[in-house]
Amino acid sequence: MTVTTATYHSITEAQMIPRLVRLGPNLYGTVFTLMKLLPAHYILQRADQRGELGEDTVVVETTSGTFGLALAMQCALMERRLILVSDPAIDPNLYRRLTDLGARVEICQEPAPVGGYQEARLRRLAEIRAELPDSFCPEQYSNPDNPRSYGVVADMLHQTLGDVDCVIGPVGSGGSMCGTVRALRERTPHTRAIGVDSHRSVLFGQPDGPRGLRGLGNSLWPANLDHTVFDEIHWCSAAEAYAQTRALHARHALFQGPTSGAAYLAAQWWAARHPDRLCVVMLPDEGYRYQATVYDDRWLTDNGLRLDALPAEPVTVTSPAEAGDGWTRFDWGRRAYDDVPGAVPRAGRPLPEQALS
Repeated sequence: MTVTTATYHSITEAQMIPRLVRLGPNLYGTVFTLMKLLPAHYILQRADQRGELGEDTVVVETTSGTFGLALAMQCALMERRLILVSDPAIDPNLYRRLTDLGARVEICQEPAPVGGYQEARLRRLAEIRAELPDSFCPEQYSNPDNPRSYGVVADMLHQTLGDVDCVIGPVGSGGSMCGTVRALRERTPHTRAIGVDSHRSVLFGQPDGPRGLRGLGNSLWPANLDHTVFDEIHWCSAAEAYAQTRALHARHALFQGPTSGAAYLAAQWWAARHPDRLCVVMLPDEGYRYQATVYDDRWLTDNGLRLDALPAEPVTVTSPAEAGDGWTRFDWGRRAYDDVPGAVPRAGRPLPEQALS
């Protein structure tokens, strides 16, 4: 075996490009250490090139998860001030990492009546920006540099695997799936996109509600989410995602978080049903934040989230309104949101930038 060593200018450069791991005869995992490092690095780099980051510019953003960690890592390396607005769902270990990296973290204690904590965070973000003489917001939900940053992932997949027939991944801001698939379709228009969402997320036609499964789904529509990219949507429960996260570790020694488990749930099923198609699944982040939860049997049992067995296949529905609480699939058909029957009406659902007004 020949060992080669790459030299990187920073830890973010070393960790933002994924590894490609074979998970089955026709299934490959795009395995990230921390997926959000890619858009965070790219967005700040482009902003600096455009002259949007002055000497005293403060970076501000709303996040309850890994995009905040990616920004904190990048801002620490750039020696730049960072203010993050979050909510009580942020776990203590992540909070400690953010503050250790020098970020100021504000917690919104109450959700907004419409849009939940995400809208409350966006409103507080607007207040902070109004108080600062010079600030820059990466705006992960609406900044086109978010999906654009994933062009390098599409290049890697095409150069390594050739034609990719299907990409499956979790959807939150819309950046990773929309950016990767759009770039692949410049070469292979037939490439299918299967998005994986959480029940009671507004992204694909369900009404907003409480969600135990974090890291995917949304209470607001991200402008970066292009519904016409997606051929198929799967929704799953937290318990199903957690069980498949553990299965991914047990079978492939891949220690990932629950968004990876949710994506793998749909991917292993689809790849088995289409043995002549080359499938890639997006596996966003490592699982170290979840050692005391998803990877703890007692925690799963105490919270009613331990499954003895997963369903063999999803329930297929004819509209988002029919989706129950378990693993469900729907033929989205690359349609605009308003063209999908049974989706909750678009009127009154704010985009993140509307929540700031």
